[in-house]
Parts: sequence; structure tokens; C-alpha cells
Amino acid sequence: MSKQFDVLVIGGGPGGYVAAIRAAQLGFSVACCESNPYADPKGEPRLGGTCLNVGCIPSKALLHTSHLFEEAGHSFADQGISVGTPKIDVAKMMGRKSQVVTQLTSGIKGLFKKNKVTQLNGHGSFVGQGAAGWQVKVGDEVVEAKQVIIATGSKARHLPTIPVDNKIVCDNIGALEIDGVPKKLAIIGAGVIGLEMGSVWRRLGSEVTVLEAMPDFLAAADQDVAKEALKVFTKQGLNINLGVKIGDVKVTKKGVSIAYTDKDGKAQKLDADRLIVSVGRVPNTDGLSADKVGVKLDERGFVQVDGHCQTGVAGIWAVGDVVRGPMLAHKAMEEGVMVAELMAGQAGHCNFDTVPWVIYTSPEIAWVGKTEQQLKAEGVAYKVGKIPFLANGRALGMGDPTGFVKMLACAETDRILGVHIIGANASELISEGVVAMEFGAASEDLARICHAHPTLSEAVHEAALACDKRPLHF
Repeated sequence: MSKQFDVLVIGGGPGGYVAAIRAAQLGFSVACCESNPYADPKGEPRLGGTCLNVGCIPSKALLHTSHLFEEAGHSFADQGISVGTPKIDVAKMMGRKSQVVTQLTSGIKGLFKKNKVTQLNGHGSFVGQGAAGWQVKVGDEVVEAKQVIIATGSKARHLPTIPVDNKIVCDNIGALEIDGVPKKLAIIGAGVIGLEMGSVWRRLGSEVTVLEAMPDFLAAADQDVAKEALKVFTKQGLNINLGVKIGDVKVTKKGVSIAYTDKDGKAQKLDADRLIVSVGRVPNTDGLSADKVGVKLDERGFVQVDGHCQTGVAGIWAVGDVVRGPMLAHKAMEEGVMVAELMAGQAGHCNFDTVPWVIYTSPEIAWVGKTEQQLKAEGVAYKVGKIPFLANGRALGMGDPTGFVKMLACAETDRILGVHIIGANASELISEGVVAMEFGAASEDLARICHAHPTLSEAVHEAALACDKRPLHF
């Protein structure tokens, strides 16, 4: 063997690089192999996976820029600020986004160096079992490791009848590289990526139409939140069509033409300059050769694991988007830490009941725990505390009082079962709900904690008070 390690991580995304760093901190000799299309200027694979390169980070950079642009054009005047008509330099916006990505991906290289993690450039593929561990081919060499963590992530799911060229018809990668504001933008899929990218280009001036196959909007979210979000997004100008069935999609000289059937069964046609296809993601297990070592995949290509991310093969683990559960970067990171600590004999754990969800639209949407419809379906007796941001001094002062905080607590024990937020900074506010639920807190616990005034977090406090029908400011 040319190289031997205690731990080899296949994949350098959030789950992989965090697992590698934590394993190195625990005293293991660690290598992480990565082969992705996101090459840096030197041609070397970038670490960070989809999240840092073509997902979470670049999309948030574009969302921030577009949010400032919209505020300058529509909200500044309400604050007494005159700036004239703002103009967007798309090339400069994209350049800034790329700089943010480069800084963070380079930062992971620095973390690997700091923690003595060896980066191997190349696709990881199982070969078999050797005398000292599992053999994995990385590029042109074979690496041997006592333990292997599969963290190969996911890729955009494409529809077989809609070829993606990432120029006219884009997935998440192409959506982040559009070089000008499309006059008309079509999006297939009203999920997180579709709504976020739709928000970016709608703010910058595109006429955005979203086509969603499901009859319900944001079915995974609490229904109160979903209804509010649909109302707000529609008012903002997103044209959201539910219950549609996509027909022929053709690239034309002028752009793209989409034939579809609406919720009433009527044939419709939509012509657009660009199309973003955002219909979910599939696991990256192609070329892994998992069968050579007995690692099993399910019918959808996910690596089969138990509750602690252990495959059925001793010494081989899998984390992140490539296994069951939500495809979220922070979930992958938690699993990576858990696996590294379990390998070291520690009590690693990942509580999937307290993994938060966030959609970075404006207003932001975030939740943790059960929705009201889930509690009803399970027959759980619950109580509700719901407070609008209209009753919050900080939100009014910011000029952004849209949305509310909704807390669900057990009617018998008062334990918090779910927290749902739509409003400014919901992505930050949800952490209080996560911590409270992780420690098994009751709504009374949050109701008895002093919150700084004036802050948006007071809406969480008031929602806790409202669970006992004693809000003080609403």
C-alpha cells in the first residue's frame, strides 16, 4: 500500500470534512479524498461539496445581494432615504459570490492542515479488504484504512424528459451562474431551492413563474406557516402554480417553452428565457463500488445504515445526503461528528427530532420538531402559542413585521413539541427552539426566561407565554 490511514473519508462536503477534522482531533490518522467538478483556479478539487460550492453558501450570497437591491428600490424611501433607482451589476454580484465561495473552501484546506488531515485528490472507489484494513482506489493509487466513512453527498435530480444544459435549462449549478437578469424565468419545483432562486431573480426584475406538481404548498412545513408564506410570496410577485403536470419542454431560439396541465386539467404553455429545474436530489453512489465490500444500497441508491450511521459492514460508515434523513448540511455535520466519536469509543449521538429546517426567502422560514398537522395525525393532545411580529417592537422598528412565531407544546406535560417561525431572521431565532427541545424544555421554561428588549427573540418568549394563554404584549 502506498498510503495507510486509520480513517479514510470519501467525500469532502459538510459531512465528510467535519468527520475528518473531528476524527483527527481524536487522535486518528485521517485522509479525505475528493473528486468533484468544482475545481479551483489551479485545477484541484475544491472541498466543501455541494453546500459550499453550488448550494447553501453561494445561494445565500446571491440572496443577500438581491435583498439589498430590493430594499434600496422599495424600502429605503419609507425610511426617509433617497438613493434614486438602483441598478444591478450581475457580473459583479456573481464575482462577489465566487469570492465568498473561494474564501470558505480555501478555509477548509487550512483546517485540514491545522488538524493534520491529508487531502487526497481523486474519486474514492472500494476495491476490497486488505491485511490492514479496507482498500479504496483514489485516483491511480490504492489507499488502505482501518475505517472508512462514506460522505459522497447528493446531486440534483433531473427529469428524464428535460435535458439540463445549465445555460437555458438549469439545475442548482446553472441557477447560480445566470449571467443576466432573465425577463421571464420559469422554475419547476416549489421547494427550498426553487423558492430561494425564484426570490433572487424576482427581486432583480425577473417575471418568475413557479410550477409545482404537489397540490399543497410547502407540505413539509406547518400549514399556518405555509399559508402565510404563499400569501406573502404571491404578493411579492412570485406566480406560484400548484398541482401542475409538466408536459413537453423544448429549448427554442428565444429560450424555452414549457407545456403543462394546470390543477384544473387545462392545457397551458409557458414561454421563458430560462428554466430552473428543482425537483429534489439523489444520492451520489455511482462509482462507489459498494458491492465489492458488502455495503448495501436501497432501491433509491441510498447507503443503508442504522441509527448511528453504521453500515452492515464493520468499520464502514456513511453520513449526510447519501443516507436516510433530511438532506441538510448541518445534519450531515452532526452525523460526521457522531461517527468520529463512536469510532473513538465515545457516546456519539445525533438527535434527528431536533434538526432545524430553514428556507432563506424573505421572510425567512424556519422550524424544528412536529407540525400541527403531524400532531393531529398522531392523536397527540397539544396547545398552541402564536404571536405575530406585528406585536414586536424590534420588528416594527426594522420595518419588517411580517410573519409570526408559533409554538406547540404537549397539553399534558407542557414539553415543547415544535417551533415554527416565518419572519425576519427566522434562521437565527429557531436556535432557541432547538436548544429548548434538546434539553426537553417546557413552554413554561421559555416563558420564565428573560429576553432582551427590544429584540425579535421576544416573539419566541411571547409565544411560550401564549401556550399558557398569558402573553403580555398581544
